[in-house]
Amino acid sequence: MEIGFLGAGQLGEPMVRRLLKAGHAVTVMVRRDEVRVRLREAGAAVVDSVVDAVRGRPVIVSCLFSDAQLREVAFGPGGVLAHAQPGAVFVSHTTGTVETLRELASTGGELAVVDAPVSGTAEDIENGRLTVLVGGPSAAVECAASVVSAYASTVISTGELGTALNLKLVNNVLFAANAQLLGAANELAVELGIDSDRFLEALAACSADSKVAAYARGLGGIADFTEAAARFLRKDVAVAVSAAHEAGTDLGLLHDVIQRGPLPLTTAGADM
Repeated sequence: MEIGFLGAGQLGEPMVRRLLKAGHAVTVMVRRDEVRVRLREAGAAVVDSVVDAVRGRPVIVSCLFSDAQLREVAFGPGGVLAHAQPGAVFVSHTTGTVETLRELASTGGELAVVDAPVSGTAEDIENGRLTVLVGGPSAAVECAASVVSAYASTVISTGELGTALNLKLVNNVLFAANAQLLGAANELAVELGIDSDRFLEALAACSADSKVAAYARGLGGIADFTEAAARFLRKDVAVAVSAAHEAGTDLGLLHDVIQRGPLPLTTAGADM
C-alpha cells in the first residue's frame, strides 16, 4: 500500500521502518537531515512538504507530538485537507483533542479520519509489539488496523471517532497517578532506610508491582523515568483536564493523586 507519513520523530521513525519492512511504499516528510539520510537508506521516499507526502496516497499516517502540530499540518492551503485524495484514510496517532479530530472529519469532505493513539515505547514499535487504539468509521478503522499492524501487536477498535483518544487519555491519567504513587512509595522506602534501586528490584517480585515500576526499572530508576516521561505525561494530563471540562466533569480522585504526588506531572498553578 502507498502511505504518506507525517512526523518521523522518536516514535514515527521506527514506525516508518516497520512499514517499509512490511512491504509498504512510504513517502515521508522529514525536516532533520540525519533522519532524512537514515530513512532514505531504509527505502522511504523522503520529501520536504506535506503536499508531496500526502498527494495521491490512499492512506496518510501522522505521528505528531501535539494537537497544535496536528492542526498545523492538517489545515491551510498547504495542509492535508487541501491535498489528500478523495476517499483517503487519515490515521492520527496524536494524543490531542477530540475537537480537532471532529473538525478534521467535518471539513475534510471524503477524507476518512481515524483516531489511533498508541500505548508503548519506541522499543515496542521496533519489535512490533505496540498497542494502538482506533476509533472512527468501520471501513476506515479496518484499513487503519491493517496498516498499523506493521508495528502493533494489539489493535483495539473502540467505537466512533474520538473514543480511542478519550480512552487513551483516561489510560494516561491513570498511568500518571500510578507514577505519582510509585514516586511517593519510593520516597517512603528511602526514609525507612531502603535503597531506591533495591526497592524497585524487590517490587518486581511483590504484589504491588506495576507497569510503571517496570518502566522505571528499565530506564534506570525513578529519576531517569521522571526525566523521560514527565514531559509527555504533563501534556496528556493537561489534555485530559480539558476533555473532562468539555464533558462537564473532572478528574476526581485521579486529580488529587497527580496534583499531590512528588513527580512534576502538572503545570504549576493549573486548575485540574
